Amino acid sequence: MTGETTGGTTGGRLVPARLGPSDVLRTGVAGLRTRPARVILSALGIAIGIATMIAVLGVSASSREELLRRLDRLGTNLLTVSPGHTLFGEQAKLPEEALRMVRRIGPVRTASATGVVGTTIRRTDRIPEAVTGGIAVQAATSGLLATLEGRVTAGAWLNAATETRPAVVLGAKAAERLGVTRTGVRVWMGERWFTVVGILGPMPLAPEIERSALVGFPAAADYLGFDGHPTTIYERSTEESVEAVRAVLPRTVNPENPEEVTVSRPSDALAARAAAASAFTGLLLGLGAVALLVGGVGVANTMVISVLERRREIGLRRSLGATRGQVRLQFLTESLLLSALGGLAGTVLGGLATTAYALARGWPPVVPPWAFAGAAGAALVIGTIAGLYPAMRAARLPPTAALSAT
Repeated sequence: MTGETTGGTTGGRLVPARLGPSDVLRTGVAGLRTRPARVILSALGIAIGIATMIAVLGVSASSREELLRRLDRLGTNLLTVSPGHTLFGEQAKLPEEALRMVRRIGPVRTASATGVVGTTIRRTDRIPEAVTGGIAVQAATSGLLATLEGRVTAGAWLNAATETRPAVVLGAKAAERLGVTRTGVRVWMGERWFTVVGILGPMPLAPEIERSALVGFPAAADYLGFDGHPTTIYERSTEESVEAVRAVLPRTVNPENPEEVTVSRPSDALAARAAAASAFTGLLLGLGAVALLVGGVGVANTMVISVLERRREIGLRRSLGATRGQVRLQFLTESLLLSALGGLAGTVLGGLATTAYALARGWPPVVPPWAFAGAAGAALVIGTIAGLYPAMRAARLPPTAALSAT
């Protein structure tokens, strides 16, 4: 038991001793040190709640930072043009000269196209035609790789020679599904063999290319019956002119029926997917708040039991001149220290969890500074609420009843 500053008398009247901030802190620490195991278990509940909330906010912030970095690397100036539907609900077609028309737009730096070919690709001719593996066969112009700013992981991209021959370049997922890991392998397309001359790397802004087998426009027309109509046109312009180009693309591509043309920006879809993934942040924060509430209940329970076990101490302090306010302040301080201990441990654990998860995913670890301030504030609020009732109960104990307790 820690002593108080000695009181005095004023005009024959007893004046209660005053407790300075250091006395209050020392008294609170002394109360917690007598029961270390209970303190650790009670603080653990607060720590789990705080750690959960810090980790959720940190992972969400790290994901957003990674998205911004990816968009900076990939660029937001890529637009895609695809056919919509006619007034009668039928699938429209882009004109064969659509790509040439797009290239005539002033701010356009590069443009290329793909066209869906009505055939399948299989590892061998022994595999049933219905087993496609979700791989599309598409004709591609030679400038597609440059427009999409993609890369080849094996072999080479289509050139003036291979785009006229039965040669195919596989997207990353298409190669994986076909079990192709090197070039020179033959695959069955249409009614003949094609040779794999290249394998592409991932393309976040054009996931449909990852699942495609690409042949040159001339080869698709000669060997696979391609009609020459592009299905998708990819276009890159200067960053400041993206919206202006987007506005004129439909009428440029199809002057007669611009309403049958759909223009989209793949980076918007990427951002939308990230936003949908972050929608779970609110749910996870709610779970963290529930864990924090359970931790607060644990602190309150610990403090109530502490009051019951320390009635003799309370009675002795009251008999020696401690006021109800001082007793109340002592137990409230213990509750705040207990919550602060859990909050500090939770903040460290949450920061470490965020860093470990972000580094494992290759993201930059980011925790908003306000999250730490919010965690500290939440811990103190929980400590105040949880300790208020036990502190008031301790202060209301009569000295004689407390001293007579066994």
